[in-house]
Amino acid sequence: MGTPLLEIENASKIFHLKPMFGATKEVVAMRNISLSIQKGKALAIVGESGSGKSTIGRAVTRLFRLSEGSIRFKGNDISAFKSRAEKLDYARSVQMVFQDPFAALNPAHTIRHHIERPLRLHSGLSGAALVDAVRQVLADVELDSDVALDKYPHELSGGQRQRVNLARAIAVGADLIVADEPTSMLDVSIRKSVLGLMERMKTQRGITFLYITHDIATAHYLAEETAVMFAGQVVEWGPSQMIVSNPQHPYTKVLLDAVPNPCVRLTHADAESREFAQGVEAVRELARKPAGLPVEVEPGHFVRHRFEKRDAA
Repeated sequence: MGTPLLEIENASKIFHLKPMFGATKEVVAMRNISLSIQKGKALAIVGESGSGKSTIGRAVTRLFRLSEGSIRFKGNDISAFKSRAEKLDYARSVQMVFQDPFAALNPAHTIRHHIERPLRLHSGLSGAALVDAVRQVLADVELDSDVALDKYPHELSGGQRQRVNLARAIAVGADLIVADEPTSMLDVSIRKSVLGLMERMKTQRGITFLYITHDIATAHYLAEETAVMFAGQVVEWGPSQMIVSNPQHPYTKVLLDAVPNPCVRLTHADAESREFAQGVEAVRELARKPAGLPVEVEPGHFVRHRFEKRDAA
């Protein structure tokens, strides 16, 4: 398969938090994470809030240094980038699309400005060539340039604003897009269209995605590979189809059980609902404990269960 575009190897991150009163606390946000993505593919990191999945995305975009381990892009350790040229090239190649599409855009500038600026800076375009490039980029994300160009972000819908953010990543020539919950703030009716756009960007342009989400259903839709994360650990990973059809870790099963079924109505008074909630807490407590060595349950499908003394033997 060749060298992966992105390789994360034994990555750990410990934050030291100093409260106003009391001693400094250590928070283990990532623990021994090893994952990789081939060019033109998508890897989904799935987990609930606080699981550490966004920490992976921020580590990939060099917002902080790892406590242990390494991240390699095109075979090069990103922590070794020292020159301004290396850092700028990496910043161009790896773009982030955030959860809030409005906060990611400058409300004082039009959509034209948001697309023209990266094309000028990274491609050196001007004049008629710049005009044509802007229109092509917007067409690539399925936005009508005649309608959108001279509007401000607040004049667009959430889905349109997220398309503008994806257009900016295309404009700079990104190889990898770190998409952190890109559809969670969008109406349900337009989530699928944005995911469909990301799928086409992957297949038609060869753009690689690190897709961070709490929704295992959308992960299965977009990503060839899925990694399930909880309490800073990846507890199960492999081909998305295997993860969904044959989940092995109790936490993965909880995520799948939590996907809403429109045919079933749950209430707080429902005995089944109470039993599910109690089971979830038991699984969370299990998953917080350090995990043992990975076990391959089928080709390419791995799971880490709770560490016990017999694992160390």
